[in-house]
Amino acid sequence: MASVFVLQHVHTAADGAEDVKFVGVYSCRQKAQEAVTRLAGVPGFADAPDGFHIDEYRVDHDQWAEGYVTVAGA
Repeated sequence: MASVFVLQHVHTAADGAEDVKFVGVYSCRQKAQEAVTRLAGVPGFADAPDGFHIDEYRVDHDQWAEGYVTVAGA
């Protein structure tokens, strides 16, 4: 089964808010890792070098099939 590898970067601000950057989609884990290596020194990314995450997704497969519930604010 075919897969793609999604690279994101997460930076947590001082107030605890997360800033997620969608970096790219790659055909193999190695290419995603090469992107991490290329971008690790770029301003912003360099401030949170551990913020890179690579996730594998199967092509033509539902990634979220559980549904969801919306909770009204207090």
